This record gives sequence, C-alpha cells and structure tokens, in this order.
Amino acid sequence: MIPEQAGRVLVVDDDPTVAEVVARYLARDGHEVECVADGPAALRSAAERPPDLVVLDLMLPGVDGLEVCRRLRATSPVPIVMLTALGAETDRLAGLETGADDYVTKPFSPRELALRVRSVLRRSRGALVPVVAAAPLRDGDLVVDVAAHEASLRGELLSLTVREFDLLAFLLRHPRRAFTRDELLAQVWDWTFGDSSTVTVHVRRLREKIEDDPAAPRRLVTVWGVGYRYEPRDGA
Repeated sequence: MIPEQAGRVLVVDDDPTVAEVVARYLARDGHEVECVADGPAALRSAAERPPDLVVLDLMLPGVDGLEVCRRLRATSPVPIVMLTALGAETDRLAGLETGADDYVTKPFSPRELALRVRSVLRRSRGALVPVVAAAPLRDGDLVVDVAAHEASLRGELLSLTVREFDLLAFLLRHPRRAFTRDELLAQVWDWTFGDSSTVTVHVRRLREKIEDDPAAPRRLVTVWGVGYRYEPRDGA
C-alpha cells in the first residue's frame, strides 16, 4: 500500500549516480519514480504522464532547469523541488522566481531531499490543513479555499505554487499582523533554516498575481525594518 504522502515523482538529472541515489531514497518512501536525463525528455514525460512532483536539476544539457521549470509552470501547478549548486544564491533565487516550490543545494543529503519532497507533496494536497480551517478565507474579491487548495481573484482562479498558496493563506488568517522573513520561513513552511531572501521572492511573485499594481501593493504590504503584513481591502 502506498503511503498517504507518496506519489509519482519525476527526477530530472543528467548525473546517473545522483539520479540513482535520489530514486532509491524516494522509492523507499513509497514513491513511484521515473528518471530522465535532460530537459526535452522531462517535458515529454510530464506531458504524457503528469507527475505529482518534479525533482529538477538546474544544470541540464540542451534545455536547462530554469527553462524546464518555466515551461512546466506555463501548463501545470505541479510542485517542483529544484537542485542547485552549493552557494549559488542567484541560481536558487532564479529558480524560485521561475516557480520552483523548494530547493536543495548540492552536495545534499538524500534523506533531506526525501523529507523536502514529502513536505511539499503534503502541502500541495492540503494535508496540513485542520478541519476547522475548511471554510474559505475571503477578502473582498479575493477568495482562498484552503480545503480545495484553490485561490481566486474576481472569480478567476489564480495559478499559485504550493509555497505561494501557503503564504497567502497564512497572511489572510493573520490580517494586519507584521511578520519578519524568518518568522514566515518558520511559521508558514516549517523551515528552521534557510535563506530569508526566498521569502522576498515568493512575496514578489504573489504580488504579481493578487495586486492591481505590484509596484505599489495595497494588500501584501512591506513593513519597513520588519517584514510584511496583509492589509484587508474589505475593511475587516
């Protein structure tokens, strides 16, 4: 029997040793794993048999990981965990800007990657949402249905990554309260470590989707010297 948080995982890495180790650890967690070695193969596989999650290396021959992520994001909200080089902060941020939900830096612990995959899958399926939070969260024309894991603005569904959805739902539950970036890392995504600049990336991407003018946000506002807060538009 496949565990609740298991799913079909597409691993995209041109290093056969890395791919084999990742596949072995993910299989131990009950996932069905397919490995491909380049971008075009990843896009074909995702189109023919949509995965529940993609583990995507940034450095790929032919079509690189950023472009693969961009193309996947154009057609699907499939969760993506990106593999990046150690210390390559610009690459990590570029991956998040493109739509990756999480990242793991090389060299990495296969067990850590497996835990990240499990966490992202759990959140993408709404398994962390308590029953009492099932009622949709509303702020005027913005509606976040946590139980269905859907968000809409003016009746149109928003295409949000798992991390963006988590952030929006969390802030809607705590209107007008300012949070630091480190607090958001810990309270939204359960990260006890990580680069707080990733929060800035998710905030910027979320503003592009919920603000009339992302350059002058009125909902997801910056609190200078602190972090961010959600400012309701319906007067609540």
